[in-house]
Amino acid sequence: MNALPKTLILTFALLAIALALVPKAAFAQTDEIQVYDAEIEEVGKFNVEVHTNFTPIGRTAPAFPGGIIPNHSDNGAVEWAYGVTNWMEQGLYFPVYSGYSEGRGGSLNGFKIRELFVRPHAHDHTFFYGVNFEFSVNYKYWEPKRITSEVRPIVGLHLHPIDIIFNPIVDTEYTGGFGGLEFVPATRVAYNLNGTWAVAAEEYSDWGPLRHFLPLNDQFQEVWAVMDRNSKVLNIETGIGFGVTSGADKLTLKLMLWRDLN
Repeated sequence: MNALPKTLILTFALLAIALALVPKAAFAQTDEIQVYDAEIEEVGKFNVEVHTNFTPIGRTAPAFPGGIIPNHSDNGAVEWAYGVTNWMEQGLYFPVYSGYSEGRGGSLNGFKIRELFVRPHAHDHTFFYGVNFEFSVNYKYWEPKRITSEVRPIVGLHLHPIDIIFNPIVDTEYTGGFGGLEFVPATRVAYNLNGTWAVAAEEYSDWGPLRHFLPLNDQFQEVWAVMDRNSKVLNIETGIGFGVTSGADKLTLKLMLWRDLN
């Protein structure tokens, strides 16, 4: 078998595992609901992306004492990106914020620095890959720990017109060693209608720490219906997510808007 068939088998196996196992009894909110596809900004260009997530039917208790209550909350971030090379993008999430949350109103929640490394010109390859590193400084009502990080591997296939993408993400609070890493995978299967429009199914989950995954119904899992529109003026992604376990919010909406600045 050559490398590409092996890659196809591995990717489909990972996808099957992610969707079949159907993923904390309490999970914090998120500023970003997105599957990374190894696309980065062109060298020397700046980009801005605004993430907005609204939870009309969510968990009515905070994930930890003093935390933001998900139900009826509106959370988001402004993401700034710069193309450093054809294989690296530098990013900054600032501010990370809640437009509204119960008992708190609006609040600033911290900021994140990220470094994204990818296969150059990922869009032109059948098989693409990358890895993203995020370093977060959190306010006490956003995360229980002041400093947290994320490692997001990226693996995917452009099968024209179908895209299959898997992000086997791990989060860390820098406690508990390797077993303390939390497994929070994300998956996307998209159908590109044309060069402008695409529809997709996405899945976001949190299985708990690697040392001991949580019981199935206590884990977080949401499935999403998503639509994308790409243009030279403004790119849009919007979607609706449904929680299918008791640890997830029952209904969440997302809107992402982004464009180049130069």
